[in-house]
Amino acid sequence: MIYTLTLNPALDYVIQVPEFVEGKVNRMTQEAICIGGKGINVSLLLDSLSMKSTCLGFIGGFTGQEIKRQLEVKEHVKTKFIEVKDGLTRINVKMTSHLESEMNGIGPHILSSDVDALLNQLSKVKKGDVLILSGSVPSMLPQSIYKDIMATLDGVDVVVDTTGDALKEVLEFHPFLIKPNHHELAEFFDVNLSTTDDIVFYAQELQKLGARNVLISMAKEGSILVSEEGQVYFQSVCQGTVVNSVGAGDSMVAGFVAGYLKGYDYEQTLKLATATGGATAFSEGIADYNTIMSCLKNITK
Repeated sequence: MIYTLTLNPALDYVIQVPEFVEGKVNRMTQEAICIGGKGINVSLLLDSLSMKSTCLGFIGGFTGQEIKRQLEVKEHVKTKFIEVKDGLTRINVKMTSHLESEMNGIGPHILSSDVDALLNQLSKVKKGDVLILSGSVPSMLPQSIYKDIMATLDGVDVVVDTTGDALKEVLEFHPFLIKPNHHELAEFFDVNLSTTDDIVFYAQELQKLGARNVLISMAKEGSILVSEEGQVYFQSVCQGTVVNSVGAGDSMVAGFVAGYLKGYDYEQTLKLATATGGATAFSEGIADYNTIMSCLKNITK
């Protein structure tokens, strides 16, 4: 079974205001409400590839119920969220005008008992399952929560897509896959990365710290995988027009997990991961199957 964890999901209220004027009444020309969160994005992309997963995390209030409804009824994705009593799941406003602006909500109040309920839930994840931990840790939660989760697991392939201290703390537990981009890799080691050799070197340094497989996304420059077998794989991107890059990295994670579970070798798995990331970048939302297959067909080495 595949599980994705989103600690701080949101409803994204995406609006377009042609000429936003501060202090005046502004009228929108477009609006949409989308479910958001890195783990949720992974589950949606996995579903596009006919790979079933279960969304975990915290939700609160009517906004949390809407996320649950959209996932289960509209997207047919299974959920097992912890429903907290105090506060609402975030609403994030993303406005496009002459400038792009974002206003992110606070999120619900998560009690220690809610964290205990999540840890108890995750204790039932068993050997052979895949658990994907995605996104930053909200300020109201223990910053060690990813480490605390991994310390309780045995025989579970854990994928970690986060940065900074949250990533550093989990490496001793040997995550199956981590996926920093090249900017995050440079920030992690406080260095400048000017060549692909530099990127490979520091990816291998992450392996020395405990990571098994390291997937580095490099935007238009493609991607690099340093595998647990010691091999280095390079993959160029598929060609297309970028519409929205939100969720592209999450899609790469989903594509990698899907390829791995389908029994692909690491070269094929990297190719699928890169194609899924590109397919989402070329789509308004998370990519569908046909777009993914088109990118996979046209991708070059």
